[in-house]
Amino acid sequence: MSGSTYAAAGVDIEAGDRAVELMRESVGRAKRPEVLGGIGGFAGLFDASALTAYERPLLATSTDGVGTKVAIAQRLDKHDTIGLDLVAMVVDDLVVCGAEPLFMTDYIACGKVVPERIAAIVKGIADGCVLAGCALLGGETAEHPGLLSPDEYDVAGAATGVVEADAMLGAERVRAGDAVVAIASSGLHSNGYSLVRHVLLGTAGQAAGLTLEGHVAELGRTLGEELLEPTRIYSLDCLALARTLPVHAYSHVTGGGLAANLARVMPAGLTARLDRSTWALPPVFRLVGEVGQVAQPELERTLNAGVGMVALLPEGSADAAVALLAERGVPAWVAGEVVPAVDAGAPRAELVGAYAG
Repeated sequence: MSGSTYAAAGVDIEAGDRAVELMRESVGRAKRPEVLGGIGGFAGLFDASALTAYERPLLATSTDGVGTKVAIAQRLDKHDTIGLDLVAMVVDDLVVCGAEPLFMTDYIACGKVVPERIAAIVKGIADGCVLAGCALLGGETAEHPGLLSPDEYDVAGAATGVVEADAMLGAERVRAGDAVVAIASSGLHSNGYSLVRHVLLGTAGQAAGLTLEGHVAELGRTLGEELLEPTRIYSLDCLALARTLPVHAYSHVTGGGLAANLARVMPAGLTARLDRSTWALPPVFRLVGEVGQVAQPELERTLNAGVGMVALLPEGSADAAVALLAERGVPAWVAGEVVPAVDAGAPRAELVGAYAG
């Protein structure tokens, strides 16, 4: 009688090895000159002597996941874009303080290692790292049978960046009169999917005839394609902008919505006032609001409303910022200004007016 084995318990070591081989090429593309060694080591190595070029280098770090957006990827059996979302959610938090992303690591937990699926996820992560200009330095895939079903997985990541101390961006640089430049999102990004799934894939969505595979005229594509649109990666664009113009602060619009995230980089005594009439609410946000009868305040504090990043800089540099981003293929516009707060209890960021269109 044979004894118990790891494979009988649900963990397939050979499948894990096969996944590593399939992802090797993708990981190899996501490198920087400072990276030492290759895939397969116990730790990733990064040559920190590159930091000697800085007067006072400050290391910045961030970690995140993509929330329940993974449920959409799993239902559609499409796994090569969720890694882009992961990179965006992590590295675009770093660039808020002006840090250049240097390297990233990932963690994938799954119910069953399907080598091709794991390789597709890692390909997306590698693609995202290339777009962000950072290295994919290492990662881990863990098989959790009995905790996750065979088709379930979750992803998380962490990244490290560096910024010169006297170039660090933040609330202390923001001044009254600064322009608020809104930088367009690519869609829902990777926040609020619990609400989105509840509305569009729940009873309200079913009553409206919505399915992931169905074409939605307002969106110009299937609902599934819209919901899996990768999060825009702003890192290189924001770094280029800050190196060219006197940017005072950035705000990455993630969980909590536009006003709440912008308030995080506003000093006491000032209010960032955004005029909704400067942009039209993109179709997917209108769809969620209309199908689910979601009130505008709830929609705006859950989703990004079409703005994925915000730049604060002197009013005289705003038009140049919009033009520079346009040259890089990133839509942006002047959405408001920083004004003195009317009183101590005034919000540090607010949206006023009605959306265009």
